[in-house]
Amino acid sequence: MKHLLLLLLPLLLYLPTKAQIKKPEEFGYRHLQTRYKQDTVDILVMSKKGEEQQVKPIFLFIQGSLPTPLIILKENGEPYKIFPFDADLLLDDYHLAIVSKPFIPVIREESSLRPNMSYVEVHSGTFPENYVLRDNLDYYTYRNKAVVKYLVKQPWVCDKKIVVAGHSEGAAIAAKLAQVSKDITHLIFASTNPFGRMATIVSQIRQRDDTAGTAVKRQLTFWKEVVEDPANNEVKGEITFKSLYSFSKPPVAALQKLKMPVMVSYGTKDIAAPFYDYFHIEAIRAKKKNFTFMPYVGREHNFFGFDENGKVNYEDFGWDKVALDWKKWLERN
Repeated sequence: MKHLLLLLLPLLLYLPTKAQIKKPEEFGYRHLQTRYKQDTVDILVMSKKGEEQQVKPIFLFIQGSLPTPLIILKENGEPYKIFPFDADLLLDDYHLAIVSKPFIPVIREESSLRPNMSYVEVHSGTFPENYVLRDNLDYYTYRNKAVVKYLVKQPWVCDKKIVVAGHSEGAAIAAKLAQVSKDITHLIFASTNPFGRMATIVSQIRQRDDTAGTAVKRQLTFWKEVVEDPANNEVKGEITFKSLYSFSKPPVAALQKLKMPVMVSYGTKDIAAPFYDYFHIEAIRAKKKNFTFMPYVGREHNFFGFDENGKVNYEDFGWDKVALDWKKWLERN
């Protein structure tokens, strides 16, 4: 038996083990890290193959809400793309960058995530507490300001043009970042309510409320509680008062102060579309020449179209058209 065990041992050493989590570099991304306060910040950079060291401007894309890993692996091990649009549309002119959510792994398998691709801890079944405590406008803004400072010091970055583009929650962050960072030269603001998150929530509830407006009244009562304690960062489920209050501050306040070129992109079927139209009206009244408004008629929040039954048609993908319009606008500005 002793000799049998010795013979088996070398074979056991070669038995396949559970696949190790891959690294971003295996999928063509540069994985950079910097520090903000005491936190490690993960940054992925995508460059045109062979031009990684060529000096180019940065195009920083800020994604929306939820603690989603940047690289999500399908069952076959292939990754979903980390940018919602075809990155090749912009790679000739820019290095594309994206920043991870705090305390969320950079790469994970789809099977380990919720259906909406958000990451939860195994032991608690909910978002990591360290993520929730940092999930607010100020944290993201000043962390990303530090990221931009870090990026412009890289030898392959042209600091004469730094574009920040935000979608959904990311647009609110991008707007404030453009206000506080002297390095940002161009802003793309896409698919978030210029008058804040609570305005969108109330609008959504209003659409399906009863004839007495019961649900809206309840929501406004809750909003009063938040306003009475806006700095409260106690974790309540998967959110804090501080987070909700911060993202309910109207981004229009930051947008109106900007002198740089600003592109505003939105779908006309987005629940926030009327707020965008009102913002457009006021921008005209204020004679804001640095704003370009690009409404996508018949498109929803994520720029998908609709089928003949009025349901979102996920085969009718609109993001590449949006990115192409951004490219053309940036070439003109």
